[in-house]
Order: sequence, then C-alpha cells, then structure tokens
Amino acid sequence: MKSYAFGIDLGGTTVKIGLFDPQGTILEKWEIPTDKSNNGANVLSDIAASVLGKMKEKGIGADQVEGVGIDVPGPVLNETVVNRCVNIGWGVIDVGKELSEKLGGLTVKVGNDANVAALGEMWKGGGQGHQNVVMATLGTGVGGGIILNGKIVPGTFGAAGEIGHMCMNPNETAVCGCGKKGHLEQYASATGITRMANDYLASYTGESSLKNIADPSAKDIFDAAKAGDQAALDLVDKLGDMLGRAFALISCVVDPEVYVIGGGVSKAGQILIDVTEKYFKKYAFHASENAKITLATLGNDAGIYGAVRQVL
Repeated sequence: MKSYAFGIDLGGTTVKIGLFDPQGTILEKWEIPTDKSNNGANVLSDIAASVLGKMKEKGIGADQVEGVGIDVPGPVLNETVVNRCVNIGWGVIDVGKELSEKLGGLTVKVGNDANVAALGEMWKGGGQGHQNVVMATLGTGVGGGIILNGKIVPGTFGAAGEIGHMCMNPNETAVCGCGKKGHLEQYASATGITRMANDYLASYTGESSLKNIADPSAKDIFDAAKAGDQAALDLVDKLGDMLGRAFALISCVVDPEVYVIGGGVSKAGQILIDVTEKYFKKYAFHASENAKITLATLGNDAGIYGAVRQVL
C-alpha cells in the first residue's frame, strides 16, 4: 500500500477533497466550488488541478499515491461511468477514465454519493465494526446505500439503494419528485415531514404549538415532541412507522446487521432511533428483527471517507 490516497465528494455547490493515509486517517481536507457552467465541462479539470496542486505543495509524487476515489450525485456503472448527474449538467460520462487522464494516470474509482457515504459510515462511522450495512440519508430527499460483505452494491443499473423511491403508500395522490406516487421520500424526507405535518394539522382538533408555525420543519416537530406536544408525538410516530416498515422490507431482501440513519433529519437524535426501532421490530421477519439501528457519525465527511475507501 502506498503512502497516500485522495477522497473526493462532488456536490452541486462544492467539491470536498480529502488527503488520507492508508489507514484512513484524514491528513488534510479542503473545498473548491463546483463550476456547473457549460454543463459541468470544467468540473473534472478543476478537481485534477486541485489534487495535483496539493501533491506539489506537499511534495507527493504520483508513485506515492494509491489512487483517487470520487463520489458523484448520480448512478454509476462499473466504478467509472456516470449515467447522468442532472444537478451537475452531465449526461453519460466516463468519469474514471477522464479524471485518471487529467491526473497523469492515477487510479480513479467512482461511486454514487449515497452508496459511497454508506461505505464511509461502515468504515469509520456509525456502522463501524460491521460488514453488512444499509444507510438511509434523510435530507431534502431520501437517499440510501447498501454495503454487503464490506462492498457497495450498485445494482445492474446503478440504482440499488434508492430506498427513497420504495412505494410505501399505493393510495397516495400527491406526486413524488420522480413523478410517481407514495414513495418513502414523500414521508421521511425533511420536505416530506413538513408536508405530512401540514396535512395532519389541518384536521387536528387539539392544542398544539405547531399550529403557530407555518410549514413546521422536521426540527420544529421533533423539538415539540420532546416537549410533550401530542400532535408532534403523533407525527413522529407516523414517521417511525414509515421508516420502521421500510427497513423491515429491506431486511427481507438484504438482511443487514445495522441501519445507519444520516442527513439533516437525523439530528433529532435518539427519539428518531427509538421510534424507528419500535416499528422495525413490529414489522420485521423474526430472523432479522435484531438488526441494529443507529445514527451516522461522520456528517459531511462521510463522502470523502467512503470515496477514499474505494481505492484503499
């Protein structure tokens, strides 16, 4: 194993880059802006320039670098080809090949951002010590990643782990961002929780502090629940029911040791774990019901940790 490796997390606003040693210790991290002009034509050149610049600054030769791992916000095939990143502007592009060429031939491995974050959490975060992990990222949407035997499961079409688009309610009339209806993302994302709250509060006849808040956020709801607000407790219970049932369904297919919950909604803390675990145990097949449910711990660094893990 060589002395260094780079982990790169490509987002729609910034690119996070980390320099690591072979044991996964982060030596330095920094960010550059994501230039989405001209359909992201300059993104890979900017990344290469930043990595090569850091190597020059530190006196690191190419022969000392094990490789570069990068995650992207889109489906990835064969650890190299990206099949559209709409918020970057890319169509189908062989990121592994192009970035390697710009880096003078360094090994480059590419993964989907949610899958790679799951890999990072398995390695150095909430799933540490386990080889079979499912991560659910509850943010503006709901993302996911599946790790089996320590490796990412990307799926045939790069869509494995898209748990936010599991159909949880076939009777839903509202449309998901993907164009279909009743998906987990419509209930368990930050925006979905707000939508669910507005629907519930419209017919709730009791007193609730949430009625004084226009479009209550997930944080508003969890804070009110922790203070004993009954409407908020009901909403948290609905969320736990939806997440616990989703995890029970996933367990019937991949049977992980641990579920790691990340994203902004996970900042609610133990109350989210407790209610999800309650319903998971209610719905899960008996052989899977002791899977652990825990919080992610790497925060915004999960991507760079997972990205570098691909090449280490």
